[in-house]
Amino acid sequence: MGTQPPPPGRPRPTARPHSSARPTPPYNRRTVSQHDESGPGRPDRKRMFPAGTGPSPDPAGTRFERRIRSFQPRRSRVTAGQAGALRRLWPTWGFDVDGSHVLDLEALFEGRPVVMEIGFGMGETTARMAADDPGTGILAVDVHTPGQGNLLALAERYGLTNVRVANGDAVILLRTMLAPASLDGLRVYFPDPWPKKRHHKRRLIQPAFLTLAATRLKPGALVHCATDWEPYAEQMLDVLSAHPGFENTQADGGYAPRPPFRPRTRFEEQGVEKGHVVHDLMFRRTAAEAAENTAGPE
Repeated sequence: MGTQPPPPGRPRPTARPHSSARPTPPYNRRTVSQHDESGPGRPDRKRMFPAGTGPSPDPAGTRFERRIRSFQPRRSRVTAGQAGALRRLWPTWGFDVDGSHVLDLEALFEGRPVVMEIGFGMGETTARMAADDPGTGILAVDVHTPGQGNLLALAERYGLTNVRVANGDAVILLRTMLAPASLDGLRVYFPDPWPKKRHHKRRLIQPAFLTLAATRLKPGALVHCATDWEPYAEQMLDVLSAHPGFENTQADGGYAPRPPFRPRTRFEEQGVEKGHVVHDLMFRRTAAEAAENTAGPE
């Protein structure tokens, strides 16, 4: 016999959603944030900051080829204090990574040696390191608007004149806006580990990225990385050790102890409480080897 129709008044069963369909997670819901104001596929909306007065949602736009990015902008609210700091200080201490020109670091940092920091979270560690070493300029790049505002507010509060905040993609900054051999150091603290195997290609510390970074670092410049994700630490150690442009500062070729100049971050302390082991890696740019490819990661 054929399938009997449902009795009158009883609703027909509906098809179950396809297995690939997933409910929209809370972080995708509409919130008031810098990165929600405009972007690819969205109609233009009023920007939080008019051009030139604060960070842009997508500073490089479509001027550069599509490639795999190592970061994912976080959508979170900008507090009144953070927004106020951005409006006051961005024209002087901040800039968009738009790839339009090469920076004059000598003028930007008033003759100081410059260390680039990729990803600074809410900026507390960056501000503390800047205060401890006022003779070194810190070029801090991130895409997190609340963190940018918080770092600028901290710099203002403690009278730090050696911090500049860059909004956008660190790879574009390195490749198009920095001159060769212009940096005295590179810091990458607790980058996204992208733990799933299919996402490993998104990890920042890769051979192509190191080749690009090597061209912008002076001989002897220090590359300092830290992570609490053991598999990522192992990958970092492998690719840095294998790259001809860098040499390990540790005689045994392993991890370095945490140096006194790197304070523990709030994120790090939370990880330690959970039993995570933090690894520091410290490599120097060699003078003997020159990077051959300046194109950077594709």
